[in-house]
Amino acid sequence: MPAVSPERRRTVFGFLTIAVLVGALILAPAARACTSFLIRSTDGAIVYGRTMEMGFRLKSDAIVIPRGFALSATGPDGRPGALAWRSRYAAVGLNAFGMPVLIDGVNEKGLAGGALYFPDYVGYADPAKADPARSLAQWDFITWALTSFATVAEVKAALAGISVIGVKDPNLGVAPPLHYTLHDASGASLVVEPVGGVLKVYDNPFGVMTNAPPFDWHLTNLRNYVKLSATNAPPLEILGQTISPLGQGSGMLGIPGDPTPPSRFVRALALALAAERRPSGIESVRAAEHVLNNFDIPEGWVRPGKGDATAFEFTQWSVIADLASRRYYVKTYEDQVLRSVDLMSFDLDGKSVVAAPLKPQMAPPALAFPKP
Repeated sequence: MPAVSPERRRTVFGFLTIAVLVGALILAPAARACTSFLIRSTDGAIVYGRTMEMGFRLKSDAIVIPRGFALSATGPDGRPGALAWRSRYAAVGLNAFGMPVLIDGVNEKGLAGGALYFPDYVGYADPAKADPARSLAQWDFITWALTSFATVAEVKAALAGISVIGVKDPNLGVAPPLHYTLHDASGASLVVEPVGGVLKVYDNPFGVMTNAPPFDWHLTNLRNYVKLSATNAPPLEILGQTISPLGQGSGMLGIPGDPTPPSRFVRALALALAAERRPSGIESVRAAEHVLNNFDIPEGWVRPGKGDATAFEFTQWSVIADLASRRYYVKTYEDQVLRSVDLMSFDLDGKSVVAAPLKPQMAPPALAFPKP
């Protein structure tokens, strides 16, 4: 193949003194560890980053879907469904198992997003009760959104009457549980979660999402971390004695470091807000990469059971989307060199989907020294 205002940012990062929805605290399942976030550049441009973790190989390729391409949803029997459309906008992203659908990507208007794992809480619509002409299989949602809409507001307006049904993936033998994050070039963000047969839709002021529990639970959980700050804690005076922090980073003392979804949500928000803003373009992309590096899971760190090495969950790939330039970046578990795709360099009115395999280069490239 060839916004959040400065005032709001300060308020949020105090760490979080705004009111959030109150809900019952429940035990969160571990693992299934996708993490996504936004950072903003000094001139207001938006950069989106996310990781993809699974315990089985997704065999993802990078693909570009052109404008005017005929697309259709998948029906409950795995065959083409009644909902069909032509792509209004070209999009680039990653697929799974060679399918011509996006599980993450960005379109030519700067709308970006992806599907993340949502176990235990997902509740897809009943295909027998849903309108076939308004039904999407769970893996169709991101393709439908990115090829049809330019902004988060447009997606939100189009969701009325849309159903997401669970279709068994022939590669997995199950219907994977998914929810969705979307972001546009203005910095607006949306979370869409199939729960109880309907789509729960949340405006996302933070641009961060991980996995289960549902998004509103994560907002409530932030209230446990209101004292976190990027600024070092001052010394404490006790009975005439001064007790100073040990080293740097005392403001973040207590930030959760485990790989569970609730902990990653808090950590991603803290890092994304604390990251020093850089100029738009590659400098902001590299800043997002440093945030992403905090969520890289090596094989063996997350194990399904004691002594079970059959399905280690690990970070298969990480991606970054520059919503201003429409450049999409990817690095894989085997090859940590960030590679890019410039969507706007393609013939956006092409006649077919083009794909490029993510071929790893295990050997690091050699440093170039000047000849004596």
